[in-house]
Amino acid sequence: MSTHSARLPYAAASVGGIVLWTVTSAVGDRTEPWDTEIYWSFSYPLSIAASAVLGYLFPTRAWRWAVLLTFMQGAVMLLGGSGLGLLPLGLLLLSFLSLPPILAALLAATVSARRARA
Repeated sequence: MSTHSARLPYAAASVGGIVLWTVTSAVGDRTEPWDTEIYWSFSYPLSIAASAVLGYLFPTRAWRWAVLLTFMQGAVMLLGGSGLGLLPLGLLLLSFLSLPPILAALLAATVSARRARA
């Protein structure tokens, strides 16, 4: 992957995560997206699907896209005015929440690699 093409998945995961979490916060009228029902019913499943798509399209170390997309939620919360008092707990929760998107990205990368060999 060239330097130029390596920027695309980073940008897509970053912007996608920021937009997803910002919209979730705004629609749910909460600073922290996971405090809304829409997060669990729509946004989180969408982040898993987006991670899979990025993993399929950019299979090299595909876990990166899932981690970046998920941890953008932390950036949105900090920029939205969340305090730093619960930051360690929030990072722990984001680490846990990143596991299903990482798995989806890795599975999609495996499928992509197999299709490329066929």
